[in-house]
Amino acid sequence: MILSRYERMVAKRYLAPGKGEGFIFLVAAISLVAVALGVAALIIVMSVMNGFRAELFDKIVGLNGHAVVQGYGGRISDWRDMLADIRKTPGVVSATPLIEQPLLATNNGRVEAVLVRGMQVKDILINDTLAGKTIAGSLEKLRPGAEKIGVGSRLAINLGARLGDRITIINPQGRPTPFGTVPREISYEIAAIFEVGVYDYDKAFVVMPLENAQTLMLAGDDVGIIELKTNDPENVNEILAPLLPKIGAKASIVDWRRLNASLFETLAVERVVMFVVLSIIVLVAVFNILSSLIMLVRAKTRDIAILRTMGASRQSLLRIFITVGVLIGTAGIMFGLILGFVFLYFRQAVVNFVQLITGQNLWDPSIRFLTELPSRTDPFEVAAIILLALLFSFLATLYPAFKAASTDPVQVLRYE
Repeated sequence: MILSRYERMVAKRYLAPGKGEGFIFLVAAISLVAVALGVAALIIVMSVMNGFRAELFDKIVGLNGHAVVQGYGGRISDWRDMLADIRKTPGVVSATPLIEQPLLATNNGRVEAVLVRGMQVKDILINDTLAGKTIAGSLEKLRPGAEKIGVGSRLAINLGARLGDRITIINPQGRPTPFGTVPREISYEIAAIFEVGVYDYDKAFVVMPLENAQTLMLAGDDVGIIELKTNDPENVNEILAPLLPKIGAKASIVDWRRLNASLFETLAVERVVMFVVLSIIVLVAVFNILSSLIMLVRAKTRDIAILRTMGASRQSLLRIFITVGVLIGTAGIMFGLILGFVFLYFRQAVVNFVQLITGQNLWDPSIRFLTELPSRTDPFEVAAIILLALLFSFLATLYPAFKAASTDPVQVLRYE
């Protein structure tokens, strides 16, 4: 919208409080703050929701892959041939054979449920989720035949175990004897303690070489699943479709959506609901712009009439009042952007401060899955929020602008 020189001058004059117009200015300032808070709330919540989904996806999928090939009966015998076929498939970035089973771990009378995963040592060392997450010891100490394992940080705490301690892992299946089935118990030294940042994994995960896991689980040379990663997680089914005829009779393919269906579907619904609900906050905020402009039009009725008699067109008055309203909205949006990004930058410090003041644990990892409040800002969502707020601000200016443009100078100035 291009304004003439006098239109810019009048708009600038109406943005500044005149004599006796302090209340109108106060309402306009409240409008600006309300828009800012609405925009900031939208950016903060959507960024946290995106960060939550992204962190869960990176860490859960980082450990479980974009898809897994599961053998019927829980075992894959000819896994080496199957692994070769999988790695030849276009779009498959990596394929990792592993064996995984929930078992029990005990130390000094403490017993915890654990998820034991056996992987080839080279795959353990290059795993993106485990790499760089070791807080004590080293995963490089894991070797086939050596009774050494890596455990999650919270599991170590729950078991009262430290680096170098030995814990016993119990496989209830065991071996049959004339006196019944005797559970298999093997003692392992903790060679590494890691923290991936997902509570459920940190409190239960145990990593060991594949050969050790096969011995513990009495699996012989079999593996349980083959974990796959592709170059396009969103189209994993299309990428893996050529594999179905080759392995369909021996195993099934389950992608990351089916593995974590309820979790990611819930997050997707929450994102939409939160965006709609918080958009209503912005909508309510722009009603303040509407009310302040209506008050401004009422206060400036005589000035508007004089402008009309001096030759100002209806279109000029429309542009002037639309500009005033949109500028208030724009200033609120800019302030909201700054406020939102500052909050996101110091988000964990804010959470810690509120926890300190209230004495409440606002971010319990056992409930939230992640150990820290995540954030990932999507530029397209920020652009959508800005456009939405601008649209609401523009729509809020239309009624007062048309009201000002329809002012009849004869009626207003008749008794002047």
